[in-house]
Amino acid sequence: MDPIKQRSQQTWATGDFSKVGAEIIIVGERLCDYVRTHAGDRVLDVATGSGSTALAAARRGCVVTGVDFVPALLDRGRERAAAERLAVEFVYGDAEELPFPDASFDVVLSTFGAIFAPDPFKAASEMARVCKPGGKIGMANWTPEGLPGQMFKLNGKYLPPPPMEPPVLWGVEDKVRERFGDLAADVQSEKQVAWFHALSAAHWVEYMKTYFGPTVRTFAALQPDQQPKLTEDLIELLGRYNQAANGTLLGASEYLQVMIRRA
Repeated sequence: MDPIKQRSQQTWATGDFSKVGAEIIIVGERLCDYVRTHAGDRVLDVATGSGSTALAAARRGCVVTGVDFVPALLDRGRERAAAERLAVEFVYGDAEELPFPDASFDVVLSTFGAIFAPDPFKAASEMARVCKPGGKIGMANWTPEGLPGQMFKLNGKYLPPPPMEPPVLWGVEDKVRERFGDLAADVQSEKQVAWFHALSAAHWVEYMKTYFGPTVRTFAALQPDQQPKLTEDLIELLGRYNQAANGTLLGASEYLQVMIRRA
């Protein structure tokens, strides 16, 4: 694994992303409905994390595989599938080198996952390769303007990101079209909002410092005297997106929901 992927793997293995992902389970449910999954569809969830979108597809009677390169998150997904008595196969693998034959799946999904692959064209090519001709690829991608997009930008001011295109460019439809190119017969999209809830902005920052790998690693890389400034900047950022009027946090987080029809 090259250094960028090693860094990414270590980042997502830090903290416990399943805690953060649990707040936005609705995104995977929406995505399955947006691409209109059917019972019996062979579905792959790329960069599945702790399996939220894979489980959403399994609830709809699909035959589901989830793939990720963080073993601890795959274990969380297996725990969740067992608790719900859902049949999902969780497999170790890289979004840029999916360990499946060509045209293995009717539907390929990815929720805030494949966007973090270092080579976006390779990730798009791999998702298309394992999707059957005429099949569907569904993605949920943070936008540059939304809260998570701005949060990644802010973190990058304190801890320079790896030399790759920003993941949030996947939240621009023209970029999605460019990356799939002739592999896509059609691309459609719509913007959606996910909501993050906390007792306060400060409470949410502490939560993310504990569980969200990118935030954990950013704080860990700073000198102790720098950390209060990042906390202050994050709280100020949250204030711009907070829809709550009672002192709590109701953070509006924009994302792009996309469906690509495989050529």
